[in-house]
Amino acid sequence: MMKIDLNSDLGESFGRYQLGNDSQVIQLVTSVNVACGFHAGDPDVMAQTVATAQKAGVGIGAHPGFPDLQGFGRRKMQLSPLEVQHLVTYQVGALQAFTSKHRLHHVKPHGALYNLAASNHQLAVAICRGIQQVDPQLPLYGLAGSELIKAAAEVDLPVAQEVFGDRNYLPDGRLVPRSQSDAVITDPKLIAQRVVQMVKKRTITTIDGSEIKIDPDTVCVHGDNQQALAIVKQLRQTLTQSGIDLQPF
Repeated sequence: MMKIDLNSDLGESFGRYQLGNDSQVIQLVTSVNVACGFHAGDPDVMAQTVATAQKAGVGIGAHPGFPDLQGFGRRKMQLSPLEVQHLVTYQVGALQAFTSKHRLHHVKPHGALYNLAASNHQLAVAICRGIQQVDPQLPLYGLAGSELIKAAAEVDLPVAQEVFGDRNYLPDGRLVPRSQSDAVITDPKLIAQRVVQMVKKRTITTIDGSEIKIDPDTVCVHGDNQQALAIVKQLRQTLTQSGIDLQPF
């Protein structure tokens, strides 16, 4: 049976402000990426999200981002590779401390940090070094076919190739920038169809209609997508019906 990890970006509430349907989504995915307080989240939210994920038995990953709460980590910041390495180590170590056995399942960079590192090799290596400082056996979730994947192989860090069911792709394999109106997909059935194609055919249909090859290990649904809960429910149903097993990477 084919298999795939289904992950979601969660723990993005802050103080009295609530974002997403974390408690429900956690029950439907196989791994979660928890905000570490820099782009979203706070210590209380981190602790609560980790506790809920542990109870559900899903893989818990750190989701480090740029220090930009107001911009939700989706604005580019000009930081040196060493600064990026340190901010990743800081955030990964902070989230790890909230887990019962002080062990994480993976690390996935967030937002602008993720997208910049997908094409910037130096930045990608810095992220990998930051993870290694905490745990050299901790897998990186990175955009399939990107510099993040190459950097992880270069520094001998475990890696999972990630694809996005709710995002459109450019012909070069990068994600369509969120500044464009067609960047995000919200139709649960369309997303499910695209993910089945990604897993079974090992291809992604890009925004111009062309197909590019990929080899996915994990598929992401963004927790802040307004349709996140409906999307995850539809994905589970469609993937199972298509003979695809859901399990952590």
